[in-house]
Formats: sequence, structure tokens, C-alpha cells
Amino acid sequence: MGDIAEKIEALKTTETAQLSALYRQVYSDKAVPGNRTFLIRQLAYRIQEKASGELSPAAKDKIQELIRCYDPINRTVIRSSTGTTEAGRDIRLPTPGSFITKVYKGKRLDVKILEKGFEYQGTVYNNLSAVAKAITGAHWNGFTFFGVKNNGRKW
Repeated sequence: MGDIAEKIEALKTTETAQLSALYRQVYSDKAVPGNRTFLIRQLAYRIQEKASGELSPAAKDKIQELIRCYDPINRTVIRSSTGTTEAGRDIRLPTPGSFITKVYKGKRLDVKILEKGFEYQGTVYNNLSAVAKAITGAHWNGFTFFGVKNNGRKW
């Protein structure tokens, strides 16, 4: 294990041009990424993979299952723990029929959560950012503007 750790540690001090050349040798069928950190991570993974062997088919299947149920980019659950599809609903949002309330410039704002969208003053919007823009006239991240952080609860 010490040899593997040393090889990985050596990647951190290797010039980017050398990392790119090594990446081309290892992954000849892929384009070389321009991100140094990504290069190091990919090469480190390959070093470990050569030493320990590839992932088992069962592990690869489990990874694919997790990808289908969880969106790591947006950090949202696509399916609930019961396995039912939630049509891509963001887990930060309260259940449909609930309200998000905010006081803005001394005025109370109530936004109703719909199955698909949000209702504010009788108008339906596709996302919270559109509601925030309608209220302020400026581009806002809707989750930031309304303070939505975890299942609709403010922290």
C-alpha cells in the first residue's frame, strides 16, 4: 500500500504537461481534460485500480443504481427511499400545497408549492428564481432569496 500512496503523492508535484502525457498513455481513447485536479484524480484512480483490480460487476451495478436514484451534481434525490419516482422534485422543497413565506420590504410574501411549479399572487411560475425576479425585478437564486435550505425549513 505504501508504494501506491507514494505514486499518488508524486502526481501532486508532477508538471501538468507530464500528467497530460501520462493520461494519454493510460486513457488513449479519451480526450485529455484541462483541469489539473481532475487529471490527478483520474490517474490516482487508475493507479489504485491496477493495484487492486477493477470494481466487481456488482459494485458497478450498485453505482449505476445510485446514479439513477441520486443526482450528485445538484445534490438531490430523484427517487424517495420507498423507490417511488418523485419526478425530479428537489428535496429542499416542502410538499405540494405548502407555502413558503418571506417578509420582503415590510410585505409578507406567500408562495404556494404546486406539484409542478409555484404560485404567487395568482400567477404560476416554473421555478423559485422566476418568482424572486417577479418580486424584486432582479435575478436571484430562488432558494437563496426565500431561504429554502432543507425540506422547506429555514436553518
